[in-house]
Amino acid sequence: MSENFNLREYKKVVARQRILDAAAYEFKTHGFANTAISDIMRGANLGVGTFYNYFNSKEEVLMNLVKNLFKQVEERIEIARQENLSSLELLEICCKSTAELINDNRFILPLLSSALEHSDKPEQNPKNISPGFKEIFDEIILSGQQTGEFRKDIPVEIVAEMFHSIYQAAAFSKLKIPFKENINLKIKILLDGIKKR
Repeated sequence: MSENFNLREYKKVVARQRILDAAAYEFKTHGFANTAISDIMRGANLGVGTFYNYFNSKEEVLMNLVKNLFKQVEERIEIARQENLSSLELLEICCKSTAELINDNRFILPLLSSALEHSDKPEQNPKNISPGFKEIFDEIILSGQQTGEFRKDIPVEIVAEMFHSIYQAAAFSKLKIPFKENINLKIKILLDGIKKR
């Protein structure tokens, strides 16, 4: 009996992951708005009705994908923290890791833009759009202010918002500079601006 249960649970985990993998491919290829649940399920090689055994909506799938992607950034930050790096170094790693993540998964940009727009209005953001992304920046910046690395005359939220917004600015830039290089140049300017003089 327990062997059957374990096999059933395993099949559920596999089916859920197939849906997430298919959704990531469809979102990357066609964009979130142009992807239907039927497209995702065709890619997962599962029936459309099966989708609702695992997720309530396409938006829920997107949030799961984004949370999984940001776990990668959090893991890099945790590794960097064990090396006793400065807040400045941690913030740079966080920015560059996030830039890589966005560069490889452009479908998350509209989500981040929406999170930025509603960051000061949680009541207008019922889907909990920001999956911990802004909080990572807040924590590193606050730590840098407390240790005297960063200026204290600018609120943490303003500094975090500035860093948060560079991804959108780079994505829609008309300059003939690749996305990651654009981000890296913006990071240099911002890091220099928040250092304590």
